Amino acid sequence: MMLKKYLKKLLNKFGKSYTPDPNISDRLILSFLFRRSIMMLRGVIKMQKYIFLGKKVKILNKNNFKFGKGCSIEDYVSFDCYASQKIKFGNTVKIGAYSTISTTSHLSKYGKGLVIGNNSAIGEYSYFGCSGGVIIGDDVIMGQYISFHSENHNFSDKSKLIREQGVISQGIKLGNNIWVGSKATFLDGCVIGNNSVVAAGAIVKGEFPPNVIIGGIPAKVLRRIYD
Repeated sequence: MMLKKYLKKLLNKFGKSYTPDPNISDRLILSFLFRRSIMMLRGVIKMQKYIFLGKKVKILNKNNFKFGKGCSIEDYVSFDCYASQKIKFGNTVKIGAYSTISTTSHLSKYGKGLVIGNNSAIGEYSYFGCSGGVIIGDDVIMGQYISFHSENHNFSDKSKLIREQGVISQGIKLGNNIWVGSKATFLDGCVIGNNSVVAAGAIVKGEFPPNVIIGGIPAKVLRRIYD
């Protein structure tokens, strides 16, 4: 019981409001605390700041990365901070293991960057293509294998190869309080309103209002919520 109370205090300190399940064993709690301690120590050594870093995290141009308290970057994340704007994380942002954040993917175009708000998290094996800019609001929870592609290839000129026609970038924006199911894909130019749900496997293009559930290929409004 004392260990659970101690864990609860630590969670509150880092902005987490949930209460640990009473059925969780002390052994599991100790294992969690040990792993998080190692991650914090690794973050202090590598970044000279308080951040939880997993194993083999690669952060390029880390001076262009600004983050709040309690952020976590899990094992084997590859992180490119070469961008025209700061890469900004709010408090308690989490990036799942084996994910990739790419801003300048090609030397022909300097990338714009990534902003993630407070208490937002993404699952393992996800991909951020941020050359055109990706903005994610507060309290956005996302599953595994999510991908963002904030750039699109031009292809209308028949006299040129597609790879020679350049790209356009409108950027991607997700509002606040959104739940994104696993394997959703966000394409350049899409905007998701506040208080929404994106179904697993959706291919999202275009603008969507707040308070809706969207899903499908291509995604469309399935129904309203919070009416």
